Amino acid sequence: MKYIRKSAERGKANFGWLDSKHSFSFGNYYDKNHMGVSVLRVINDDMVMPGQGFGEHGHRDMEIISYVIEGALQHEDSTGNSYKVPAGDVQRMSAGRGVMHSEFNASKEDKVKFLQIWIQPNVTGIKPSYEQKTIRQQGQLTSLVNPNGDNGALSINQDASLSRLVLKKGEDITLNTEQRIGYLHIIKGQLNADGEQFTAGDGFAVEPEQTLEIKADSGIEALWFDLPMT
Repeated sequence: MKYIRKSAERGKANFGWLDSKHSFSFGNYYDKNHMGVSVLRVINDDMVMPGQGFGEHGHRDMEIISYVIEGALQHEDSTGNSYKVPAGDVQRMSAGRGVMHSEFNASKEDKVKFLQIWIQPNVTGIKPSYEQKTIRQQGQLTSLVNPNGDNGALSINQDASLSRLVLKKGEDITLNTEQRIGYLHIIKGQLNADGEQFTAGDGFAVEPEQTLEIKADSGIEALWFDLPMT
């Protein structure tokens, strides 16, 4: 692995109602060394205060995934969708030729913590679309998003896949990139990857034709991105 993104080094934005940490350049945070990996453009680790949120704003030609860790989001958009997204659910919005939407903390009492993920699509100008599912963990690695929505996952307009990795303390797994690029973002826990220690908020890329050996030092939850070579 050549690209490592430590949690403490991420970009930060705090507006009172929002505490956000940016793995890659976003908004007012810009670092030419952290512009994304392959078609993965954004991983924002967001904490939104009770009753607060992102007012109506627009997106275009981007695949936007929300992964709720704690609490629940309330999603509204200009295509008529209105959904509550609880912890454990995965949401995908394809902005296509343009969509307006808002996302608020669904609770007036509790904070909501979620990951906002942007992936560049391989087609532009399409009709906006929305999907949301509760996807139960099946084994160590469970597909959440893939190009065709196979195995109960959400679909995406890109040759990219997103899986949830869950390991108990002491468990291990081997991941292979083949002719692809991998990226792992750790949500909870601590792990050892190829002899290096990582913890919640850390991320790292894995180059093509590499084998990654992971061992859980505690119970872990992470997201594994399988990305095209660009």
